Amino acid sequence: MADERDPLHVAGEVLATRKAGAYRLLTIAAPGIPQRFRAGNFVAVSVQGGRLARRSLWIHRVKEAGAFGPTLDVVVHPTGPGTTWLAGLPVGAAIEVTGPLGRPFALPREPVACVLVGEGHGAAPMFPLAERLRERGCAVSLVVSAPDESRLLSALEARRSARSVTVITGDGSVGVRGDVAGEIHGVLERTDADVVYAAGSHATLRAVAAAAEQRGAWSQVGLETPLPCGTGLCHGCPVPVISEDGVSRLVRACVDGPVVRGDRVDWEALA
Repeated sequence: MADERDPLHVAGEVLATRKAGAYRLLTIAAPGIPQRFRAGNFVAVSVQGGRLARRSLWIHRVKEAGAFGPTLDVVVHPTGPGTTWLAGLPVGAAIEVTGPLGRPFALPREPVACVLVGEGHGAAPMFPLAERLRERGCAVSLVVSAPDESRLLSALEARRSARSVTVITGDGSVGVRGDVAGEIHGVLERTDADVVYAAGSHATLRAVAAAAEQRGAWSQVGLETPLPCGTGLCHGCPVPVISEDGVSRLVRACVDGPVVRGDRVDWEALA
């Protein structure tokens, strides 16, 4: 019997598309998928009639009401042929969507202080996560970062989603000039964080996980790594993690992640 959280493969439709700095935000009707979504899930979308591998995209937002029922917002960063094709889809375009996929962020049982770190388009899953945490009474602080203003995602929305927001840009065009690695220790200290969540580059996730461990906080990281099939079949997304017995083993980012404990990633082997 199918579980209500099993992923679906559906024929979707692009309902809206808009530019957001360096990114393109797509609103997609994908029947059945929004209802199964948990923060940290992603979808795999087919591109150019299946001539290229599917592209995996964080789910940024679920809109509960509308003429098409619940819909998904995803963030596309056009950096190659597949994502550029996706970013160019017009309203009304048909699109094949599989999801929700992947292990989501685990939520704390108690109302604790949480810091959420999103780098570039990796900030996408942090907004629905912030909403879930607030519903549980958690104190939520957000850190959004990017090399420059054009690659900051939803910085204004962040101020409505959290008790405090730290904006970091590499060129200093908005917020603090610098990077997450240089600021995270101070953020964790100011917020008295118990739990830390992060998504972004491996270097940033490693810095966040190390800072959390140093402080004695629990961390979860959403790994951004190529996910060719998104369903675990191709074994093309190996991630080294350290098991309970201290041995490094490979897991599949798409089904065993993309969210994993920060202190379990074998960062040296991943580099």
